[in-house]
Amino acid sequence: MAGHSNYITPEGAKKLRTELTWLWKEERPRVTQGVADAAAEGDRSENAEYIYGKKRLREIDRRIRFLTQRLDALTVVDTPPPATDKVFFGAWVRLENEEGDEVVYRVVGPDETDAAKGHISLDSPMGKSLLGRRVGDEVHVRRPAGEAVFTVLEVGYQPLD
Repeated sequence: MAGHSNYITPEGAKKLRTELTWLWKEERPRVTQGVADAAAEGDRSENAEYIYGKKRLREIDRRIRFLTQRLDALTVVDTPPPATDKVFFGAWVRLENEEGDEVVYRVVGPDETDAAKGHISLDSPMGKSLLGRRVGDEVHVRRPAGEAVFTVLEVGYQPLD
């Protein structure tokens, strides 16, 4: 993931390790058994279950390699910065847009970005714009729809209510 930060929250690292364990201990053995069963049925050239199973095994192995390498490269950030009044990695930030609507984001690493949860990558335009900001600061963000302006209402290193 060239050009991406190698930081991750403890929760994000746990999620990746859980996925790796599940793939290695549960999913791969299940698919391997399915391939063996399909191979035992005879002609492999026209056996869709065998062909799909082999393809799925390649996908699983590729993901296992990626997760193993990625977890080795990541730095888990498990302590807040000394200046907790500023936005840094792991911060929850409450913002107000120009229309007065509020939104809460958490600045996380690229491996744990999740728009539905409000987790934004520190490498994203919004994440980059937020870093180092304090309560009361205006944040200008370039988006495909045009520039947006937000005001920082609250910064914390625990979930905001």
